[in-house]
Amino acid sequence: MLQHLKNEIDHGTPARVSDKTVTLTIDGMAVSVPQGTSLMRAAVEAGVNVPKLCATDSLEPFGSCRLCLVEIEGRRGFPASCTTPAEAGMVVRTQTPKLQELRKGVMELYISDHPLDCLTCSANGDCELQDMAGVTGLRNVRYGVGAAAGAHHCDAKKDASNPYFTYDPSKCIVCNRCVRACEETQGTFALTISGRGFESRVSPGQDQPFMDSECVSCGACVQACPTATLQEKTVIELGQPEHSVITTCAYCGVGCGFKAEMKGNTVVRMVPWKDGKANEGHSCVKGRFAWGYATHKDRITQPMVREKITDAWREVSWPEAIDFAATRFKAIQAKHGKDSVGGITSSRCTNEEVYLVQKLIRAAFNTNNVDTCARVCHSPTGYGMGQTFGTSAGTQTFKSVEEADVIMVIGANPTDAHPVFASRMKKRLREGAQLIVVDPRRIDLVSSPHIRAQHHLALQPGTNVAVITAMAHVVVTEGLVNEAYVAERCDTKSFNEWREFVARPENSPEAFERVTGVPAAELRAAARLFAAGPNSAIYYGLGVTEHAQGSTMVIGICNLAMACGMVGREGVGVNPLRGQNNVQGSCDMGSFPHELPGYRHISDTTVRSTFEAAWGVELSPEPGLRIPNMFEAALAGSFKGLYCVGEDIVQSDPNTQHVAAALSAMECIVVQDIFLNETAKYAHVLLPGSSFLEKDGTFTNAERRISRVRQVMPPLSGVGDWEATAMLSTALGYPMDYRHPEDIMREIAALTPSFAGVTYEKIERFGSVQWPCNETTDEAGTSLMHVEKFVRGKGRFFNTQYVPSDEKVNGRYPLLLTTGRILSQYNVGAQTRRTPNNQWHDEDVLEIHPHDAEERGVAQGDWVGVASRAGQTVLRAQLSDRMQPGVVYTTFHFPESGANVITTDSSDWATNCPEYKVTAVQVTKVLQPSEWQRQYADFNRQQMEFLARGRERAEATGK
Repeated sequence: MLQHLKNEIDHGTPARVSDKTVTLTIDGMAVSVPQGTSLMRAAVEAGVNVPKLCATDSLEPFGSCRLCLVEIEGRRGFPASCTTPAEAGMVVRTQTPKLQELRKGVMELYISDHPLDCLTCSANGDCELQDMAGVTGLRNVRYGVGAAAGAHHCDAKKDASNPYFTYDPSKCIVCNRCVRACEETQGTFALTISGRGFESRVSPGQDQPFMDSECVSCGACVQACPTATLQEKTVIELGQPEHSVITTCAYCGVGCGFKAEMKGNTVVRMVPWKDGKANEGHSCVKGRFAWGYATHKDRITQPMVREKITDAWREVSWPEAIDFAATRFKAIQAKHGKDSVGGITSSRCTNEEVYLVQKLIRAAFNTNNVDTCARVCHSPTGYGMGQTFGTSAGTQTFKSVEEADVIMVIGANPTDAHPVFASRMKKRLREGAQLIVVDPRRIDLVSSPHIRAQHHLALQPGTNVAVITAMAHVVVTEGLVNEAYVAERCDTKSFNEWREFVARPENSPEAFERVTGVPAAELRAAARLFAAGPNSAIYYGLGVTEHAQGSTMVIGICNLAMACGMVGREGVGVNPLRGQNNVQGSCDMGSFPHELPGYRHISDTTVRSTFEAAWGVELSPEPGLRIPNMFEAALAGSFKGLYCVGEDIVQSDPNTQHVAAALSAMECIVVQDIFLNETAKYAHVLLPGSSFLEKDGTFTNAERRISRVRQVMPPLSGVGDWEATAMLSTALGYPMDYRHPEDIMREIAALTPSFAGVTYEKIERFGSVQWPCNETTDEAGTSLMHVEKFVRGKGRFFNTQYVPSDEKVNGRYPLLLTTGRILSQYNVGAQTRRTPNNQWHDEDVLEIHPHDAEERGVAQGDWVGVASRAGQTVLRAQLSDRMQPGVVYTTFHFPESGANVITTDSSDWATNCPEYKVTAVQVTKVLQPSEWQRQYADFNRQQMEFLARGRERAEATGK
């Protein structure tokens, strides 16, 4: 394991970037640093550590602790080195008898109001106050300590309301680091200093408990605290860790780097990695704290089998489970043909694991019936960006937003779904960048502390294409096109056709105003702002892709960016915010039925022959079934077997009853997962999966950044996910012989041009690499796409004709339902529901505008029936003016809520991505659960009993 626990250097203040350098002398040594660098940082770079408490290099200097005082020749007094910039010719001394005396005096004052329980303190061994007492040579406190010193705070009451950390004001030295971290790093402004002088103390909100405040539990304050004032409860319980392993978070597509700090195989805490390029030492509540699911009692740790889903499970050995699955798959194919089976890969698995699953399906099953969860989220991104730019991935790094002048967020809620990137974005907005939000809801970014969107285009759900086409109309008809960029970088013929199309009067903001609900003047102003830039960046989410015109909207976004010249440099670009940790990687690895790894079409003879030679099999040139096609084929009787790895299609896919019926029609379903999820309740074989803490491999985030996932504990089942897939493939008659995931990556690199230069050694050296990474790129890959030309050569424009959704409101279904996520929960909730995150959000609720609620006699907290053409469920009402009248909103984190019982089969015309964001519904006040919910409760109870019986039988027989 890699030792990373104590080797990070804290330079005290942030690095400065300047073309000019200054040279000065510190303790007799000449030091050259960029202009603007603090004396403290300059000293550290010279190998001299100046004592400090309020300073840390993730925060701007504050100058309150008075420990970092230095002497400067020719200057009076003792300036703070953290707030004093280095100047040419300065002669600085950091250690003199007078400085020692002053620092010791300062430490005496701190310790006089601090409990002397160092030996039993949870921060013992990791306390900067303790360290500084030693550094300054403090040996006694003349004033006494606590009550002996007079007024004191040593008996202040501890706040343990937050499930993950405690706040002990008795140990607070009022360094302000936590307050500054909440402001500068997170951007929530939930903490303040209340009181004055000696009574100053850190306060969450208006002197509230942490759980009652606006704190989002990102952990930035805990990370910044130099004492035990803010301390993880796991550290209080387990003590200080003894080693750490750098790995990558398994939640959203930001891909934060973390240090898993360990005691043996036990995780003590997850600390955001300072050198992680995606997060740069920041985190959110999920990645920082919600990892306890990995050792939850619900984990499946033994393989299980059963003949039919009305049978109890039977625990078996790995060889028996693999043989059971392989025998049934082979029997199905012998009877119904090779295309009667297929598989679904997971965006929560590593690149190496996903690659093996799609390889098994193509080489062992000998079919292209493989798909992935990107089908229901970002498949339109792949299509739309591939058509216009030539590749289906984000154009920038997350850091690029720091150079944006205008930021347009479309159909995304970064503060909830991608909070670490949202913090970076909010910092840029506080610095003066302007914001356009295109969303039916008033998301937090529209108005939050020190941030306000210049334009909120609160469109009607389903009218995205109308809005983006109307914005293009303004750009074209008002002469805002970047003509030089288009002439040099884009296809002339397609641009001219597009220009003529969007300039038509029927595509004007005025013509679309009645359709979209967006005032024409507001839309025109937003379009002008975006075109003016000079650097305008687009960030979008599932509110773009999960529509019947999802692919059209992605194309429209790309059209607008090209027309305004906003692709190919820092601070601009088109950036899909990927929802899951490795959804980018699962697509890269060939998880779509028509593409091999690297987005190369299965019908391409040259590409296919390369894989045939490497894999030793003949591959079918015909694309296989997409997930929705698998369901239809199952109901038609031609699709009989499914290998589903790490994906819960019953809860996550639309029209739950349709999905359940399709699975019930299959003869063999093999689910590989860490819990008995909703899909596993329809399975015949349940193979234990591995959490990210048990994995070895790589994840690829939304920046195309490939980062290592390192195993910090052995798989609880004894078998890793990649090993289970290899075992199944071998049992099916196609041997896979890999010794380590690194062997798999070598194969990926050998067969995939965009990954040709990717190696574990290189990732180790650089921290991460970004594809494309090969002989034509920098050694660490490509951070910025389409710099001189687009991947496809010339950027191509496409007309984006607005077509209204088939989901229309009427007298029976007068409201539109749209769906999304919330900060504390993740995806289908299988992970976060098994953590204390439930204390923030323990059920899916229906957000409804007070006007719509009043019309229906609905009050806050009432149970309401939500009915659509597909089905009905019951949720608790939450009155909110974040919604516009006529639109309601819910999440899908809890299976019993049945959010996807009411979503329909309507989908994107090009990719079959479901139209989750537009469902016509009626809402009525009710007193009892829906019929589906009653049936679900009975089915779930039965399936949990089957699981319990299987485990009891195994315990009784000793197996």
